[in-house]
Amino acid sequence: MQGSRVAFGPFVLDPGAGTLLRNDDPVAVGYRGLKLLAALVGRPGEILGKAELMDAAWPGMAVEEGNLTVQIAQLRKLLGPAADGGEWITTVPRVGYRFTGAIEKLGAAKRKPLPLPSKPSIAVLPFVNVSNDPDEESFADGLTEDLITDLSRNSGLFVIARNSAFAYKGKAMDVRAIAEDLGVRYLMEGSARRAAGRVRINAQLVDAVSGEHLWADRFDRDLEDIFAVQDEVTGKIVEALLGRLRAPPPRNRPKNLEAYDLCVRARKLIDDSPQTAREAHLMLTRAVSLDPEYAEAYRWLAMNHWMRWVHWGEPIETHRSIALELARKAVAIDPNDAGCRWVLANLLAYERSFAEADAEFAKAIELDPNEADTWATLSDIAVLAGRVEEGLEHIRKALRLNPFPASWYYLTLGQAQYAAREYEAAVETLRRDETYRTSSRRFLAASLAKLGRLEEARAEVELFLVANPHFSTRRWAATEPFRDAATLEHFVDGFRKAGLPE
Repeated sequence: MQGSRVAFGPFVLDPGAGTLLRNDDPVAVGYRGLKLLAALVGRPGEILGKAELMDAAWPGMAVEEGNLTVQIAQLRKLLGPAADGGEWITTVPRVGYRFTGAIEKLGAAKRKPLPLPSKPSIAVLPFVNVSNDPDEESFADGLTEDLITDLSRNSGLFVIARNSAFAYKGKAMDVRAIAEDLGVRYLMEGSARRAAGRVRINAQLVDAVSGEHLWADRFDRDLEDIFAVQDEVTGKIVEALLGRLRAPPPRNRPKNLEAYDLCVRARKLIDDSPQTAREAHLMLTRAVSLDPEYAEAYRWLAMNHWMRWVHWGEPIETHRSIALELARKAVAIDPNDAGCRWVLANLLAYERSFAEADAEFAKAIELDPNEADTWATLSDIAVLAGRVEEGLEHIRKALRLNPFPASWYYLTLGQAQYAAREYEAAVETLRRDETYRTSSRRFLAASLAKLGRLEEARAEVELFLVANPHFSTRRWAATEPFRDAATLEHFVDGFRKAGLPE
């Protein structure tokens, strides 16, 4: 549910959290009512047609107009009269409805500042593409991502994940404000230009607390030397923050720059939609054909196959064995890549090879303790093993490393909160803008059902099934890596109460 908080009269509506307060007390309003109220309050004084309102409350569904009339009547009864004695929502005959009250936009609730970690903490901001070719944007992004990965492999540093660093791409903000947002002391920023077989990189390290520039340098090299430059920059940053340390084991580097470019582009597309996932698959297949010893390309290809059955509903039999084979190949090529290790660990868990999966997760964390995706994935695995508190601890650690994460982090948190029987917290998490319109709706529906809010649960099930028409609780339970019977039964019970198909 989208939108900022809005106040009118004694009410505060928070569409993102799915709540309505009257004088700070919660008001019991159904899902459809909240959607209609959010649409009306979002455009005060305007006439909203019946078709538009029905699409807001019943997106993608064919319903009778009488359902809208009933919901509006219930809302009027719930809100009561406005201060002038009139109605908050007026009818425009044969057209639609209008919200007539005065509103005040409150914005999102302010986030608490994140405390600084005990170890030196850093975020690598997206490098600026200073070439005249917008197609070179992916090169600058790839450079940033690789530097984040290289720095995060140092256990003495706390390194913010890629997703959160890229939240500032293209934004002009004060370095102190960014550092405060992310809860870090140091920021690295720079620019990159690739042209005519050469690469020019400018980079600097800033102490955001004092404003002091700790290190800056410029590199002008042959394009073939790009990975050596990355290693050199990483070494300089680590030395500036920690002194001279023994370098982590070397990473597998691509031998073909076209393969590298394809991989950088593909990993941005892999979890957007089924269509972009297929596009990413073509790019990654091309990358491994150009460079058969490129471990990262095999890793992302393995993830692509896994996501196509877990998130996009494609037949599991088509992708399962291929994904595992690709992940094993990635680790065989580069056993020192934490990303390859956690992808293999995740797939092994789905194969019920739990001892081997646990060993791979442990190795991934040893190689890169700052890899937020590892901690988030490990949270999912721990929850399904019945180790719920451990799962909550892991996802919170992941969110600290990645304060502005991909949507699936909130799905993982909501799932863990459901398992911990923290249903109200799960509802709040799963109704966040970042994750609400995803497959997380099944856990939202289960949480609502456990709270006895069956109308809202049924509404979420309807919307979930529009995007996942072949979903089966039995099939889901059989494919997810559960190893605790009580936890499995708890999820299945919530799904059944919500009305998800057997």
